[in-house]
Amino acid sequence: MDSEEYSESDSSYEDISDESDSDEDTLDAARNWCRIDQENLAPPPQRFPFSGNPGLNTRMDGSSPIEFFCIFFDDDIVGYIASETNRYAEDFIEKNDLTPSSRVQKWKDVDSSEIRVFLGIIILQGIVQKPLQKWYWSQRPLLSTPYLKQLMSEKRFSIIMKFLHFTNNETIDLETHPQPGLRKVYEVYDAINRKFKSSYVPERDVSVDESLLLYKGRLGCKQYLPKKRARFGIKFYQLCESSSGYIWNSLIYTGKDMPLWNESPKYKSTTNIVMTLLEDLIDKGYCVTLDNFYTSPELAELLLSHRTDVYGTLRPNRIGVPEEIKKGTLKKGEIIGFQKGKICVMKYMDKKPICILSTVHNTVIVEQDKKRKKTHGKSERIVSKKPQAIIDYNLTMGGVDKADQCLSYYPTVRNQQKKYYLKIFRQILNQSVWNSFVLYKKNGGTMSHLDFRLQLVEEVAKIYGESKHSSQNTTSSDRLNGRHFPSHIQPTQKKKAPTKICIVCSQKFNEKGQRVRKESRYQCAQCNVTLCVTPCFEKYHTVENF
Repeated sequence: MDSEEYSESDSSYEDISDESDSDEDTLDAARNWCRIDQENLAPPPQRFPFSGNPGLNTRMDGSSPIEFFCIFFDDDIVGYIASETNRYAEDFIEKNDLTPSSRVQKWKDVDSSEIRVFLGIIILQGIVQKPLQKWYWSQRPLLSTPYLKQLMSEKRFSIIMKFLHFTNNETIDLETHPQPGLRKVYEVYDAINRKFKSSYVPERDVSVDESLLLYKGRLGCKQYLPKKRARFGIKFYQLCESSSGYIWNSLIYTGKDMPLWNESPKYKSTTNIVMTLLEDLIDKGYCVTLDNFYTSPELAELLLSHRTDVYGTLRPNRIGVPEEIKKGTLKKGEIIGFQKGKICVMKYMDKKPICILSTVHNTVIVEQDKKRKKTHGKSERIVSKKPQAIIDYNLTMGGVDKADQCLSYYPTVRNQQKKYYLKIFRQILNQSVWNSFVLYKKNGGTMSHLDFRLQLVEEVAKIYGESKHSSQNTTSSDRLNGRHFPSHIQPTQKKKAPTKICIVCSQKFNEKGQRVRKESRYQCAQCNVTLCVTPCFEKYHTVENF
């Protein structure tokens, strides 16, 4: 139950401290709260009746990973990505003075099938992790990944990544855009986030927490959270199902242009963030678990008015918290509590004081068994005492952390990615795979998370890579069986006898592990590749894997 850190920009924008210095506020709080008699405890408040219907909203005829993945990355979204990528590539070629030898000149439009194969490669790179992207196509036996080469060439993958786009730059209007800070990726992010919500109804217990996506580039809304592993990056506010870690809703921090449930200054922004994430679940009897970054009496009263329960750790300096909670001193194991309607605020002394707010607990302390390993190798059971509220908090608060942990095992985001919107897209892709796996397990699937990802990539390659493989086989057949003759590379205005890197020699590595760079004046005009006359010309046209 570590307290959540927040950046300097959070403090200024969200007014986290919200300490009450007003004597009138203090008197109002004292009048409303009643001290709980620990010797004669009343039963805990009843939860609101739950009217949700947890489960998949999509009928699944099969149980293959790709069927679950396509719930989120359906034909409309993939087709949209292909269309915007082609548009951006065309605009780039028209607006830039490219040299004849530029690789961009050879750009060919992508289709939906190729985009799916491209996404499959990104997912595979999260499983087979290498520090440099080019190493996935390395010819060195130590680094080689033959399966990936069958899916797509390095040049094709790199140029698709260069032009990968998610919006029409010409039609963006910053004044009317719902979230200008995400304009480069908003359409895809919003569409998939809506699918997260529409495809599944979560169980009663949900949790809200922050997730930080590592990013050290230049970005106005970049956050600094010193206790997070990433420390610098793009902050996601997420609502997850407590038991499974299913990411049901998310909100990306972009400063004051972040679309919130209620823009009125009547509520703190942390209250608005929680209400934004919960907007489609309120009035149904849900119970949300929060940490002390969000929990406040203000939020609890608002949620109760919408038939939604809440509990979580609490900062004692929140407005409306009784003075005894703020200033009272306790011995280890002692607890004090105050009640106001359904809202119970308590302070318990463990190794340090812990404050809890709950609408479903009282201050009862229960025994909890723990295992302690002894020095001689045996273990013994010991009994500890804790408030039931803290035990339940530890059980239900970990939804976001569980999702983050599982995503970190197979990261689709690369640290070298400089464009912030590509970072966000890669994270959304990874979240989609994770949610697909959760739905697969909910539907009775038995595969592990890793096996699910592996089979997903295999199914993508089999279904959407067939046309590409057919084209590659035809090209390979022409290279090995056709008629080929060496010729000089055509002179240019700057060079009368130009040279280029031999494609066969460049696949070799020297003793230092560096790629061999050998240039030649000759080429195969039919294949449009540069080759040494001997022995590379013969080798290229007679050996399949040269």
